[in-house]
Amino acid sequence: MREVDTKQITETVAQLCMDANYELPNDVVSALQAARQNEVSDVGKAVLDEIFENLKIAKDEKLPLCQDCGQAVLIIELGQDVRLTGGDFYAAINQGVKEGYQDGYLRKSMTYDPVFTRANTKDNTPAVIHVDIVPGDKIKILFCPKGGGCENMSAIKMMSAGDGIEGVKKFVVDFVRQASGNPCPPTVIGIGIGGTFDKCAYLAKKAVLRSPLGSSHPDEKYAQVEKDLLQQINNLGIGPMGFGGRTTALAVHIETHPAHVAMMPVALNMNCHVARQKTVVI
Repeated sequence: MREVDTKQITETVAQLCMDANYELPNDVVSALQAARQNEVSDVGKAVLDEIFENLKIAKDEKLPLCQDCGQAVLIIELGQDVRLTGGDFYAAINQGVKEGYQDGYLRKSMTYDPVFTRANTKDNTPAVIHVDIVPGDKIKILFCPKGGGCENMSAIKMMSAGDGIEGVKKFVVDFVRQASGNPCPPTVIGIGIGGTFDKCAYLAKKAVLRSPLGSSHPDEKYAQVEKDLLQQINNLGIGPMGFGGRTTALAVHIETHPAHVAMMPVALNMNCHVARQKTVVI
């Protein structure tokens, strides 16, 4: 059994909040560079050039990549051989978010009440926290500051098995076409298939955060669907920031789970071109 003080959790999360908001992962930058090389639209090229200029300023000056510094989303793999000491695990995470957004001068966007008062919590908490118990004595923390604009471009559909994979493709492509430039493309598209209403939504979130960007589903059938969807989506002509071009998505990722014989739930989640995330193992 390995002991981990929750103070270390707080310190780690605080730093993740700042690091993720200041600099994109290398795989996302590489995908954007490849998109710039392949883009045929002059306007699309100009938009991508502006994106690279923004990335440079944010990295060099430790400034937020986007004015929307995101809702704090954490996916945590907690080793079953870890014993947490020093306080409540969830409280430690939220304290880290509070400190990171304060010390990093990051915009706070969370509200106490989602419908009526809409008053800002003023510290970007509470975070959205997913915890998976896994073998081992490590804690893996993936932090994503998820922007409201791209998160709004999410959908779920309770499909039937009879809809088949072509039904899934149509659902995805039709929704991306409808979303157009709203999620600030080029996007990353995560798709969850199977499980239940809530499970497939979580799968879509995990899919949009898969690393490295553009990696394939281990099942070749789904890997081919990822390729087919990416091609269809980039043929829509939406382009960077919706101004036209061949670069509407950088990657399509699918995650799957076994499903009830009467069900085939499908969920879609998007990340904008500022596909921010940062992972640390304690």
